[in-house]
Amino acid sequence: MKKTTGKAILAAAMMVSMMSVQTGVTEAAVATPKPAATAKPVVTAKPTATAKPTATPAPVMRDNLSKYGLKKDVELPVTVTAGGLSYTLEKIMIYDFNSKEATTLRNTYKYGSESGLVANPKYFIWTKITIKNNSKKTVDNLNSQKWNLSFKGLSSLDPASSFSRIGKNNDTSALNRFVLKPGQALSTYQAFMYKEGFKYFLIELSNDGQYASKYIVEDL
Repeated sequence: MKKTTGKAILAAAMMVSMMSVQTGVTEAAVATPKPAATAKPVVTAKPTATAKPTATPAPVMRDNLSKYGLKKDVELPVTVTAGGLSYTLEKIMIYDFNSKEATTLRNTYKYGSESGLVANPKYFIWTKITIKNNSKKTVDNLNSQKWNLSFKGLSSLDPASSFSRIGKNNDTSALNRFVLKPGQALSTYQAFMYKEGFKYFLIELSNDGQYASKYIVEDL
């Protein structure tokens, strides 16, 4: 009986001891602090790229009239229309006849030392033009010039013929002759020779019995 009682007491003591150990482990587990959250690295903002300034395009040089004392009243390009034919002067450059620029153009397109109406010219004049036939008829300059450019009195600029373009109609590099069908347009260059002074600048156009004119420079 005593042995049985002693075994029961010993078993109870062992049970109490195991419960105490389990309780301590649980409390220890509960009491263990959680590791602190790792801080996320701060992302440094990249500096904004500085926009490059937009380059301002150089102005297009359409004439050198001021070099010869001509102050424009209207800017180029200028269009004149008569009888369904329109003539637009886009650019005009006046060169001393023996200047480097004039000599280069004369040699390139085989212009002579004078034109049909101007002997011993003082100036070689280079123009960029666009002409368009808005009429219902074919327009050409085979028998007469359709436009005149003048700087003084009755002294019109005389068109110069390019001997390298003889026989070529509607040439886009150096105009001699043109033939435009209805609705057809042509952009090209035309040379003139001149030997007088400068007082104004007038464009005159005639076609199919109609006439129109436009002053680029009024009388000085």
